[in-house]
Amino acid sequence: KSGSFFDFIKTIAYAVAIALVVRTVAYEPFNIPSKSMLPTLEVGDYLFVSKFSYGYSKHSLPFSLPLIPGRILFTEPERGDVAVFKNPIDDRTDFIKRIIGLPGDKIQMRKGLLYVDDKPVQKRRTENYAEDLANGRFRSVLQYEETLPNGRKHRVLEVQLDRGELDNTGIYSVPKGHYFVMGDNRDNSQDSRVIQQVGFIPQDNLVGRAEILFFSTNGRSVWWNPVSWWTAVRGHRLLKLIK
Repeated sequence: KSGSFFDFIKTIAYAVAIALVVRTVAYEPFNIPSKSMLPTLEVGDYLFVSKFSYGYSKHSLPFSLPLIPGRILFTEPERGDVAVFKNPIDDRTDFIKRIIGLPGDKIQMRKGLLYVDDKPVQKRRTENYAEDLANGRFRSVLQYEETLPNGRKHRVLEVQLDRGELDNTGIYSVPKGHYFVMGDNRDNSQDSRVIQQVGFIPQDNLVGRAEILFFSTNGRSVWWNPVSWWTAVRGHRLLKLIK
């Protein structure tokens, strides 16, 4: 009946509207396509990002609609936050990295060691990380625990034994209203150390803070084998808080 059809259309419209509101003001799902945040985030991880953590800008809206001037209800990020942002180079591509430097900080890498305001960040060797290379192959990678000046701890990887091209840098002076971000996979991350491709992140480009993993798959499932749909799920990573 026509009345039932229009009721159905209204129900769909309400559901879409509610979903858009939730994605805009509360939580938005993202997935991880690269290894730049190993070991914290793995390829195939799906996570929720809280949109309210840093307030709202045009990038909080679908398609970055220019309806919000600047940033409203702003809360300053903290060192150690894992944040999603729009790459300032194209103002469109979503990146996820860890916030290392705040406005006014001076950041530098010396022989693989992070310095904040000319003070070395504590870096402690831990057990090696087994990186999944697919096809049942793994490689052992050096893993460390860093402690940022505010006490936040996180793990980082060093593939090139502190001799990578980004392990020794000049001094980056973080401008007002900007942030310095780095990937936890230090030798395999395009981040603020690469000024021409990422650089400093403007406050308005922040999208939100990564909060929780709700799903993870190793990508080895095939559509014609239902058993693989389950064996590909990384059960130990489900509903895991992101630190």
